[in-house]
Amino acid sequence: MRKELGFLIAAFILTGCQQSMNSGTVKVSEKKPRISNATQKCLGCHRIVTPGIVAQWEKSRHAHITMAEAMKKGKLERLVSATSVPDEFKNVVVGCAECHTQNPSSHADTFEHNGFKVHVVVTPNDCALCHPVEVKEYSQSLKANAYANLMKNPVYHELAATVVAEKKYVHGKFIIEKAREKDFKTSCLKCHGTVVKVEGFTEKDTPFGKMRFPVLEGWPNHGVGRINPDGSKGSCTPCHTRHTFSIEMARKAETCGECHKGPDVPAYKVYMASKHGAIYKSMEHRWNFNDPSWVVGKDFSAPTCAACHMSRPIDKNGNIIVERTHRIFDRLPYRLFGIFATPHIKYSETYKAKNAAGLPLPYNLNGTPVKSSVISKEEMNSRMNNMKKVCLACHAQTLVDNHFEELKEIIDYTNNAEVSATNLLVDVWKRGIEKGLPQGSNPFDEPIEQRWVESWLFYADSIRYGAAMAGQDYVTFANGKWYLGKTLKTMEMLKNLKK
Repeated sequence: MRKELGFLIAAFILTGCQQSMNSGTVKVSEKKPRISNATQKCLGCHRIVTPGIVAQWEKSRHAHITMAEAMKKGKLERLVSATSVPDEFKNVVVGCAECHTQNPSSHADTFEHNGFKVHVVVTPNDCALCHPVEVKEYSQSLKANAYANLMKNPVYHELAATVVAEKKYVHGKFIIEKAREKDFKTSCLKCHGTVVKVEGFTEKDTPFGKMRFPVLEGWPNHGVGRINPDGSKGSCTPCHTRHTFSIEMARKAETCGECHKGPDVPAYKVYMASKHGAIYKSMEHRWNFNDPSWVVGKDFSAPTCAACHMSRPIDKNGNIIVERTHRIFDRLPYRLFGIFATPHIKYSETYKAKNAAGLPLPYNLNGTPVKSSVISKEEMNSRMNNMKKVCLACHAQTLVDNHFEELKEIIDYTNNAEVSATNLLVDVWKRGIEKGLPQGSNPFDEPIEQRWVESWLFYADSIRYGAAMAGQDYVTFANGKWYLGKTLKTMEMLKNLKK
């Protein structure tokens, strides 16, 4: 009975929508921007089958402004970078059809659906119609290349495979099985992004009868470096979650905290333990996260992740403090993540770096940066100045300069510790106490090797992030200097025991 009622309601809505579209009598309130006929048809069904999605879209900016109106806005209010779009997109809001029927020939997941060629996975190439500058910048970022930077880098891939693979206790010894594709999909690639492939098409039951849909491998996924069925890299939805695509959500720290939580990248936890995080937790209910013109001191009174790394803060007179960027590393002079912290890597495809040992790393195992793989001093200064401009909106020059001097001291501290840890590990390999790189073996699966990984991946990284973001305890006890020192002594103890 319930199913029959669903069919009747659906048929009534579809018939009504179709008749009005055919007769050209779709009535839209003069106070509301026009919804295209194609999107009206989508909404007619999806208000029944996915009401949550429709409700999210109806609250979004996309549902309340046309591209013609958006392109007329001034620089500080404008959220689109396109200067022109095809006529059919100008005077309608951005709805279901405007995103899910774009570029159908380039999408392997395109399928016939109620008279439309629809694709499931909306990609940066689709968003580029209205946001070409943002998409181009994002494509040049480390995040857009996060899948390849993990899976094509034999060092990090081997480490990740050791972590995610199934472990079995056989004949008195733990065995690490070979990591499977699904082991990565359900762990690392949730953030780094999967390869979304079309395996074929199948029919499924719906409230409107049987319908044909693509069978997608690697889906669902909103990883930052997702490889999409149209061949594009990346995803906009980790920050601008579908279907509201909210600028407010992108500006809030919790969004970044989905992936940057640690212990390998503890940025969110460090931020929440910092003075900036304390102000955010106490005051953010009073802040204005929605206005494109984000005024320091008026709309927010402490930076979030986005304010420091991406957003375009302005002063009360409308002067831009630093320009908005989706390249993300534009304000980062250092690459804090890794065995050693060095000048930031030059490539967005980090796996292309090569050190003296032939490893895909921007530094040698003695801690020195590979000059051909890292940015120049001039570029470091440029990026540092960009970051300092954000800080100087609230702080005096002396405070800002001293903060970054302390960060440099901490970088030297952790790098010196990791030189010692790495020298100990290399000695362990030379003596044959454990098998690693010299023996062509996995360098991450034995006890001393695993302590070495923890020393930099958890503790040195935590100390660096703590210093960069003023989360003091993460420099000292919360995965900080205490644990780094303890781990180095444990490595020494294990080496002596094994000898």
